[in-house]
Amino acid sequence: MPQYRMGQRELLTLMSAIMALMALGIDTMLPAFDEIRTAFNLGDSSPRAGQVITVFFMGLAIAQLVWGPIADRFGRKPVLYAGSIIYVIGAVGSALAPTFELLLLSRFVWGLGAAGARVVATAIIRDRFEGSQMAKAMSQVMAVFMLVPILAPSIGAGLIAIFPWRSIFWFCAVFALAIGLWSLRMRESLDPGNRRPLELRATADGYVEVARTPVTSGYTNATIFLQGVFTTYLASSELIISEVFDREDQFPLIFGLVALLFAAGAVLNGRIVVRVGVHRLVNMVYSMLIPTTMLLCAISIFAGGRPSIWVYMPVLALTLSSFMFLMPNLNTAALGPVGHLAGTASAYGGAIRMAGGAVLGTIVSAFVSDSTTPFSIGISLLCLSSWITVLIVRRRSPELTKEHLDAPRSATV
Repeated sequence: MPQYRMGQRELLTLMSAIMALMALGIDTMLPAFDEIRTAFNLGDSSPRAGQVITVFFMGLAIAQLVWGPIADRFGRKPVLYAGSIIYVIGAVGSALAPTFELLLLSRFVWGLGAAGARVVATAIIRDRFEGSQMAKAMSQVMAVFMLVPILAPSIGAGLIAIFPWRSIFWFCAVFALAIGLWSLRMRESLDPGNRRPLELRATADGYVEVARTPVTSGYTNATIFLQGVFTTYLASSELIISEVFDREDQFPLIFGLVALLFAAGAVLNGRIVVRVGVHRLVNMVYSMLIPTTMLLCAISIFAGGRPSIWVYMPVLALTLSSFMFLMPNLNTAALGPVGHLAGTASAYGGAIRMAGGAVLGTIVSAFVSDSTTPFSIGISLLCLSSWITVLIVRRRSPELTKEHLDAPRSATV
């Protein structure tokens, strides 16, 4: 099969589309929560509908530990193709599931497939870039990637308005097939010299090396708490907007506007990080994030858990959009010292982050019903925990946090 050459712009756009497989598997579901509750007799306003999100994250987390070593042995493209096939199987299974339990099982399988795409996208970016250039590339990917949540709820709502609600699952399956065909143009990015044997001992040694690298493990732990905020928001946003603010019909629009700030944050990060530096920018954002989350709690508590949407949502959007200045940069810093294990390191970071975030998000979202207060307090504590974790990493490894971050690198793609 011929290996076509891609320009950098097309490569980054493809990486964004591959990452979008994960986002589509999440955000197109949100407008269907009421239909899911009705179809499976879950009860009005039941938080159980949010489980279709959390089990997806669990599958996403677990499978990355397998996909990573496979990607380091056989290359990025085989993992992308295998993950896409499993992704389609999970989506079709969800479309045909007769019970809520089988829907959750199919969603878990769906997450297993999405994990392959997620590992591949991150590993390819690490293969091609280093340091602040990698952070810039990651931000560009995230900017396009974050446009998906803007469109996905509206796509889901539009599909539901015309077709049965399960058409959402069929749409995701077709999108995955299209990405698989597009990726035929991509050249394999794994350096033959970095191929690792697919053996239990070698795999274990790779994960041990990644876990024992202070900056890698420390910054990955910091992102767990940020992922917990994301998961909480995804699982609770429909309930908050519909029940607390009584704006069910406006949910896709409100959700999309918040996601638009995500994309804007990613674009700005890509431009700023090269000038300011990874660690300095992370410090600046945390210094603004913690007071903002405290303000969010105060707004909710003083309003008895039912604040004005015009006061609460802008502050929440500002809080969430600041993550686009944290996640790409913390991921860049974490992957910097372990470039020779890009697939394994990507899998380790993704698995730990997704699993931990899913658990934390499930715990916090379980307390959310008809008040924004549990949500506000929960995400504030998670943000504070993330910041404390970063401070611990800096204190224990002050010299390591400055390595591998400013060496520009470009590569033929």
